[in-house]
Amino acid sequence: MPSRRIRRAWLTAAAAASLAFTGLAAPAQAEDVPRGASDPTVQEPRTAETTLSPLAARAWTSPGGAASPGDFTLSPGALNSETTTRVSRLDSVLPKSGVQNLLAGANRTVDPWCSRDPFGTAADPDVKYCLQSDDSVSREWVPQGFTGVSDAKDDELWGAAGNIQLFASYDGWDPGRENDPNPAAGDCTAAELEADDACNQKGVRITFVQSRTNPATGTPEVKYRHVLLGWTYVNSADHVSFDGLHASEYPIQKGVHAGGIVWYGNYLYVADTRNGLRVFDMRYIMDLDPDGDPSTHDAMGADTDGVKTTADVQDKTKVGRHDNVWYSFGYRYVMPQVAAWKFKADQGNPSGSYTCVATGAPKASYISLDRSTNPDRLLMGEYCRPETDHPSTGRIASYPVAALEGRSADVTAEGWANYLPLANGGAQGAAANGGTLYVNESKGTDEPGNLWRYEWSGGGLVAKGQAIKTARGAEDLYVERGTGRLWSLSEHRPGSATDCTANRDAADPAGTDYCQRVLYGHELSWVDGRP
Repeated sequence: MPSRRIRRAWLTAAAAASLAFTGLAAPAQAEDVPRGASDPTVQEPRTAETTLSPLAARAWTSPGGAASPGDFTLSPGALNSETTTRVSRLDSVLPKSGVQNLLAGANRTVDPWCSRDPFGTAADPDVKYCLQSDDSVSREWVPQGFTGVSDAKDDELWGAAGNIQLFASYDGWDPGRENDPNPAAGDCTAAELEADDACNQKGVRITFVQSRTNPATGTPEVKYRHVLLGWTYVNSADHVSFDGLHASEYPIQKGVHAGGIVWYGNYLYVADTRNGLRVFDMRYIMDLDPDGDPSTHDAMGADTDGVKTTADVQDKTKVGRHDNVWYSFGYRYVMPQVAAWKFKADQGNPSGSYTCVATGAPKASYISLDRSTNPDRLLMGEYCRPETDHPSTGRIASYPVAALEGRSADVTAEGWANYLPLANGGAQGAAANGGTLYVNESKGTDEPGNLWRYEWSGGGLVAKGQAIKTARGAEDLYVERGTGRLWSLSEHRPGSATDCTANRDAADPAGTDYCQRVLYGHELSWVDGRP
């Protein structure tokens, strides 16, 4: 059955990645299985002799205190050159679509100012977008990172496409793996396959959102479209193929979390928690259904052997090339990874824990862009829940973002790095503008989150005013300069008794859909003016 073949492919891919560490080659397998493939962020394991940045390392100081910028140093991915070759081969086989064409065919609609209310007693935002109901309550896809054309271009224009926003979601529900004590054995049940094909771990998708005027009616509307992220490999038949985006660790559980994304120029940077950054290119968005009719199975190109291929975007159980047919878990568009950045220091953060070490490689929990500085800076920060033996509240630092485009030398954070002033940690996103650092703190499913403001003083971060109550499940932050808004999104969905359907108070009576997901923006002038 298809699910068994997919599961076997995952196991073989993971084994191949493991063998790549030792320099051995994986045995040849069926055509749809990677041959000697390894995820592009995987590098040789760091040893005790790993040298850190010459910048002096700092131990835990205090909330808001100084940390070591050198701990954030990024090295170019060891497989970047090989990845470039694979993407070029994929480009010769699959047709491409630009951002504007993708948005012109956007197939989903935002409902502005619907009744969903994740804010409760918190202040209402200036604008609120509600996703279609299936995306709003999806158990599979969990929204996280946020960026947009204001990050991408200084003039905030991407051709004639108008205002564009992007958010990332990770595949957070895989019953065939999570509920099976031996996930390598057996197939997903029929019920699991029918539940939006949740048995397949799809990795990460990016959603393009566009505010525009309907060409037929002349009325304003907001439309959006999902794009699957992937990474390329060469399979056992020497054919280029691609797979869903996953973390280098195995067994695969939640894959890459994509807690933060930044669109800068042609490139999309995606946070990979324990590794660093993954890089994608807007010029390489592959279109597996160029005629817009899924039933026709459009002709694709030929790989190096000259054998022509077709594509099937109706079958949601497969991904990559299988017997000369391309699959993409049912998505029309796929964007392959073109490069990676890896933390240079040892990764000492405990697995399976929300605590964080105070020194060494950080977690890349979220990222954002600060265009109010010179040069433009990419910010990176950690989600941490401090405990006695791990008191770190999470570090944050920034890089000159243009330096990440070269991929030929290490890039170290610029000068400053700080521990966040959050006593209990829990930062889900951060953004900076005009010398103010904005941080979203999540407080769980039944309590509004906190939007904090900080400024740098004497080398440390200090609070500016009181916390502003915001959405439950508040996530990444994005500064939209042209509209003067600070955007975010909520991640929670209705579900079990502990997942937003119980513990309601008088301000949130039973029946309020306060856990369905929304994108929302507060006016920066309003945020900055709060006491």
